[in-house]
Amino acid sequence: MHAPGPAAWLLVALCAATSAYCLLRMRDPGQGVRGTAGGEALMGLAMAVMAVPAAVLRPPAWTWICYAVVFSAAALRALWAARRGSAHHAHHLVGTLAMVYMAWAMASAPTGHTGHGGGHMSGGIPLVTGVLLVYYAAYVLRTGTRLVPAGGGPQSPAPTHWTGRTEVVRACRLAMATGMLAMLLTV
Repeated sequence: MHAPGPAAWLLVALCAATSAYCLLRMRDPGQGVRGTAGGEALMGLAMAVMAVPAAVLRPPAWTWICYAVVFSAAALRALWAARRGSAHHAHHLVGTLAMVYMAWAMASAPTGHTGHGGGHMSGGIPLVTGVLLVYYAAYVLRTGTRLVPAGGGPQSPAPTHWTGRTEVVRACRLAMATGMLAMLLTV
């Protein structure tokens, strides 16, 4: 799905590391942290697998149907959670639907050109791809600016455990959104 070579492997490493961090966050007993972290871990792992160059791994066509089914179920879960008005659950809903869309695009690509690891992929709908690109570009910019300290104001005490640090969680979400943006550029 992505450019071959170092860029693809960097994306694999970024998504896999983010997924591993989210798995560690699942140990947090806090309200709702486990479900959110689990969804992010699933997304990161799936993105890492999608980013592996085709020269190394060329999954069979039915794999993309499985991706679509799994992320359709995740979208239903995110929709259920988003009904309470949580912006982050709405973001998860967009992310899971984007994964369904990319899996559909991979499954509908011509047999000789799956796009997995080979650059541009045919099969996507330009309007949907464009809307998702705009959404993720805005999300990346907004989240990136939230990582920059405001300065001057009183600092809240940092959590004692590194998996609960807000800035690390935001950085992981920024990394995954950047990865999604890179993946969508190839659709």
